[in-house]
Amino acid sequence: MPSLQLLLRLFLSPSWTPKSRADAANAPMILETHIPCFPLAQFVDHFVYYEGYNPEHTIDRFLPDGNTEIIIDFDDGPQYIYDNQTLREIQACHHVWASGVRTEYISIPSGKHAAMFIIAFKKGMAYPFFPLPMNEMSDRVVDADLLWGNDFAFLREHLLGIKEIALKFIAAEKFLLQHFQRNFALNPSVDYALAEIIRRPDQINLARLNQKIGYSPRHFIRMFKEQVGITPKAYLKIIRFQKAISEIEESKQVNWTGISQDCGFYDQAHFINDFKFFSGFTPEEYLRRKNGVLNYVPVG
Repeated sequence: MPSLQLLLRLFLSPSWTPKSRADAANAPMILETHIPCFPLAQFVDHFVYYEGYNPEHTIDRFLPDGNTEIIIDFDDGPQYIYDNQTLREIQACHHVWASGVRTEYISIPSGKHAAMFIIAFKKGMAYPFFPLPMNEMSDRVVDADLLWGNDFAFLREHLLGIKEIALKFIAAEKFLLQHFQRNFALNPSVDYALAEIIRRPDQINLARLNQKIGYSPRHFIRMFKEQVGITPKAYLKIIRFQKAISEIEESKQVNWTGISQDCGFYDQAHFINDFKFFSGFTPEEYLRRKNGVLNYVPVG
């Protein structure tokens, strides 16, 4: 279930080839992206189509990133979710599934040999496309037929019949507009809170933010959970964690105290505790194990 940032980093990396340098020319990775037009662009960040990705490992630990996606797998066999400790298969995903916003890490296939089409929503903006409040999708991966009946199965079959990738994007855009445009509605209060949390997670004060919005804390938390999937406090922690691992990735020499302060953590202990909760690793362990691909750590 690789994201756009993962695929772009790998695709542009001079050290990566689909199989080996000897046969890369015969088996190139295909990666294309598409940003939909308005009004879909208010909610969908991008589409991705890829195939031919062939890393050495088979299982990634995927870290919470605040995103929601719908994944269309063009292979007939299932993709599995694995137990984080034993790496045994614990859930099978078939053909099309949705992955809600996560507060915990998850072990997933690395995308090896897969051919997939990904609908990646803007942060907190997937709610018009789901038939249930987004808090019921948090930390869950659900087969599409349980949510939308056969709608996405029909889309998958339609996309399989289209050879040109650009036309696959157009077909997916038309499908989403046809089935969900009537649900397109923005909540200015939640959208403002999301934007502020994402823009300055190191400075935001949720109590003051709530006062500025004007709703009671209980009502605002309920609205936020129904649209985004989790509470504002939990989402802020994820965005701070994301800022931290981004700084780690960009730093030539890591200053742990500086990173914890830059990302808005109360102190070093809170930084380490949150980091281990979201990744399963201490910051030092993560630094040793990471492979240059944000949010994905090879584990099997």
